[in-house]
Amino acid sequence: MCKGLAALPATYLERVKECKARLGSFLQRQDWSLPFLPYKAGKPRPTLEECLQWKESFEKLLSSKHGLYAFRAFLISEFSEENIAFYLACEDFKQTRSDAKLPSKAERIFNEFIGAEAPREVNIDHETQDITKANLLHPTTSCFEKAQHLIYVLMEKDCYPRYLRSAGYRDLISQLTLRKQHPMCQKRA
Repeated sequence: MCKGLAALPATYLERVKECKARLGSFLQRQDWSLPFLPYKAGKPRPTLEECLQWKESFEKLLSSKHGLYAFRAFLISEFSEENIAFYLACEDFKQTRSDAKLPSKAERIFNEFIGAEAPREVNIDHETQDITKANLLHPTTSCFEKAQHLIYVLMEKDCYPRYLRSAGYRDLISQLTLRKQHPMCQKRA
């Protein structure tokens, strides 16, 4: 968190929270033509079957390019995009082949998501923060494993069910169902 927040008047902080809540509800009520999925003509779109598979498991949602894109857009609208960003940064980190790059990448991820003044701080307990910080002394591709697992479980148990209940996901399914039932409608210019 910012050091200067404590110095701000309480009424200002309340107004900021109110604006954040209004913006969040505004984003939820938007009429997205394909919610969270702005496609250009000729680009591949998700199929109804693919979108319905997202309900089967959180893993299926994340393993789908379109599912990940839609879920990330949902998290942005909920002001919790840092969770998926951290998860993906950890996945990328695990793919690092050069041992020489590990320390700098690990420090960048830690400073962005876990450190005391991280701009995109994720919600993990102090014990996990301390373990992760200790892991940075001798970084390996598994040094964020515990923190990443906690964020994965948080998204799976909290964000994922909310996404499946969201107007955006329901609208996407409805639109794709209509397109499947009336294929001529999608031929319009």
